[in-house]
Amino acid sequence: MKETIFSFIDTAENLAIELETELCKRPAIAPESGGEGELDKAIWLESWLKEQGFPFERIDIKDERAKNGVRPNLVIDVSAACKSETAAMDSGTLWIMSHLDVVPPGEMSLWESDPWIVIRKDDGPLGPRLIGRGVEDNQQGLTSSLIAAVACKKTGITLERPVKILLCADEECGSTYGMAALLKKRPELFRKDDFVLIPDGGDSKGETIEIAEKNLLWLEFTTRGKQAHGSRPDLGTNAHLAGAELAVRLHNKLNETFNEHNSLFEPDYSTFQPTKKTANVPNINTIPGEDQFCMDMRILPQYPIKTVLNKINSVIEELTIKYGVTISYTIAQQVESKATPEDSALVVMLSDAVKEVYNIKTRQIGIGGGTVGAFLRNKGIHCAVWSRIDDTAHQPNEYALIANILGDAKVMALLMWHHP
Repeated sequence: MKETIFSFIDTAENLAIELETELCKRPAIAPESGGEGELDKAIWLESWLKEQGFPFERIDIKDERAKNGVRPNLVIDVSAACKSETAAMDSGTLWIMSHLDVVPPGEMSLWESDPWIVIRKDDGPLGPRLIGRGVEDNQQGLTSSLIAAVACKKTGITLERPVKILLCADEECGSTYGMAALLKKRPELFRKDDFVLIPDGGDSKGETIEIAEKNLLWLEFTTRGKQAHGSRPDLGTNAHLAGAELAVRLHNKLNETFNEHNSLFEPDYSTFQPTKKTANVPNINTIPGEDQFCMDMRILPQYPIKTVLNKINSVIEELTIKYGVTISYTIAQQVESKATPEDSALVVMLSDAVKEVYNIKTRQIGIGGGTVGAFLRNKGIHCAVWSRIDDTAHQPNEYALIANILGDAKVMALLMWHHP
């Protein structure tokens, strides 16, 4: 039966091109980035799913900034359209989860073609590739999952457990209208014994399986003192001076305090970096009475964010006394994530499937960036982020190799057929 599934997927190149082309021509850009959201792409997918005979549900999250005031999320019931073992349908569901939204194309002059029209090029050593915004991030995973579902349905295999595909909104801008909202609005969607494959990260060989994320903390600090003339600092309180020392002190103190290493990650330590600096006064000869800067913190999962904030507060207290200023901060983003066990059944079965398709031995890693997997892991649901990609996401002339689209579809089909 495996050979039958693989043979079907080997002939699905035209389907891959059709899906990528139709999805790409419907830009799904978040309102934060000047777009209307994902509705047009979701509506096209609904029509396609009906033609293919897959039951689905659209879960809209209200967002007045978006087209028709909604951000759509699609739940596709693959097992309902395929042969299934009735006795196994009460077990945990295998989910394959991609996102509908894409980022803007950026500087148009850097593109060799219209980013919203997929073109095919056969000029690479790894075979033909499709070029266009979103074709890899995350339409490669989306397309592969749909091809795998069609392969299971058309070849008549019997699924051993429930299988669903979830296509989320708003991944690129924090998942407020996607996974985070789904877990609040429809908590019954997921069970603790579910398994989730997220094909939204990986490497060109397909050997890395992401099972953990650093805790993410973005802070914006505001220091308030007293404005004065540059020649009379004695009459003012320099907010910039206090803010500058705060940035340096936090960088040094936090690295010194939270100094453990974890070989899953690269780099294998927590990072605490001052980043964005907001303009204060417009001229050189004024002592600023207010100053702002931001920090990006990627913290190893063994350190709770609350512990880091306690240390930050103690540093702020010291500098408030030293400079006679007031210091406050707002949390721009805060995500704490548990890890998926390295011996999770999902990881084991995924590793076996990758070995079967690509003849690659996988290894587990952690990442510094955040994914939607964090929301699920914190609910006790095992997630793995994996795909075979050249990692051209967010770049001009983004592309996806057809061989990767079809190869990943084979991996997913194996999981749908025999999964944990």
